[in-house]
Amino acid sequence: MSTFTARRLRFRELLAGDRCVHPASVFDPMSARIATDIGFELGMLAGSVASLTVLGAPDIIVLTLSEFADQARRIGRAADLPLLCDADHGYGNALNVMRTTEELEVAGVSGFSIEDTVLPQAHGSAGTAQLTSIEEGTGKMKAALRARVDKSLVIAGRTSAPSISGIDDAIRRAKAYQAAGVDAIFLVGVKTRAELDAVAGEIELPMILGGAGAELMDLEYLATRGVRVCLQGHQPFAAAVQAVYNTMRALRDGTPPGRLEGVAPDALMKKLMRGDDYASWGKELL
Repeated sequence: MSTFTARRLRFRELLAGDRCVHPASVFDPMSARIATDIGFELGMLAGSVASLTVLGAPDIIVLTLSEFADQARRIGRAADLPLLCDADHGYGNALNVMRTTEELEVAGVSGFSIEDTVLPQAHGSAGTAQLTSIEEGTGKMKAALRARVDKSLVIAGRTSAPSISGIDDAIRRAKAYQAAGVDAIFLVGVKTRAELDAVAGEIELPMILGGAGAELMDLEYLATRGVRVCLQGHQPFAAAVQAVYNTMRALRDGTPPGRLEGVAPDALMKKLMRGDDYASWGKELL
């Protein structure tokens, strides 16, 4: 297992390179180990998936910072995989962002994003997403940078302006966060090549995309536009839920355990739980 700083440096090498990668959407130690073993270069822990994993709740910011950081720490302990986290709005104002930075840094994450969305949604918003002012967003970015101790930790300025207020506003926000000193720009909701081209012409930092349109899902094209990480969604968690549901339903309906479908074989389970390592340690130390 590499040190947290070594993982952060690997993430920085990816951001400084000339390729774009899809991260593995991970949510617990086992999913992170699977991602590591099959060759993913980066893991992504989303706030929405963390809320589902820890609370079984929707993505409406009822998960607390300590719960999120604890889940990130569990993942980092189990897998030698750089981990990018969605830290939402930093769990409050700029001073809360400082606390968020402290907690996620000691949890061992390789990077995290802070966004300029008004969260949790205010009374009367009728479920419509709203953005903070650019000034407030910039203050949050500066707070995260000020609280960071390990300078290899990546801090990304995130905005959903492409899908809320438009590309022109997204460019203004991205340029402000770039000027504040963040390491990357995380854009949510860019749908077309024309939109991405417009942003790429104004931004010097590496970019991360979430919720990108189908026509953007071309890693070679994205790489030429400065995109280094492009999320694909969080299907692994939904697939795991479906698998558990199907297995429990089959058992409840009378299917014998030996006839269940889609169950991981013992060899795979042993590999993922690092059974040989524990056996070796036990033989040596017990």
